[in-house]
Amino acid sequence: MGKKDERWDIYDANRKKTGRTMQRNDWHMAPGDYHISVLGIVTNDEGKFLITKRAMDKEWAPGALEVSGGAVIAGEESDEAIKREVGEETGLDLTGATFTLIDSYRNDSAAEKNNYFVDIYHVRAHFTKADINVQEEEVAGFRLVTYEELLSLVKTTEFLHWARLRDDFAAIAAGRI
Repeated sequence: MGKKDERWDIYDANRKKTGRTMQRNDWHMAPGDYHISVLGIVTNDEGKFLITKRAMDKEWAPGALEVSGGAVIAGEESDEAIKREVGEETGLDLTGATFTLIDSYRNDSAAEKNNYFVDIYHVRAHFTKADINVQEEEVAGFRLVTYEELLSLVKTTEFLHWARLRDDFAAIAAGRI
């Protein structure tokens, strides 16, 4: 199934599957209907964060910095989606990686007709810069950065979801997660 014909499960406000699905990016969700997305804060053995830059032809936020992530497709669970999304976008071999759910939130946006849950994972993997092979349709580039370098980047460059991810990055950098 290609991305254009991708389907997402629809959940209720309590995060229970409704038995219905929706077409990917069909922003005509009824109040009380939700889909699930995942974000992965990826670190390597040196404790560096893998940050990607969105492809310049993306409809939303082209060229912005972000962490790997995407939608949970129909029939998939959140933990399966994060493994798939990080693997697809970075080309990393995730054998031996650990995936820890560290945060989750719900967003209600009646004006945009786009309601969703987001699960945020910490992905610890064994890799170096040479192991990264980004998916060019999604990613224009990447950086491996320390926490201090990350804090400098977000002062000058748009970083998607930063307000939601800031505390998670800090906890990981401090060794609390």
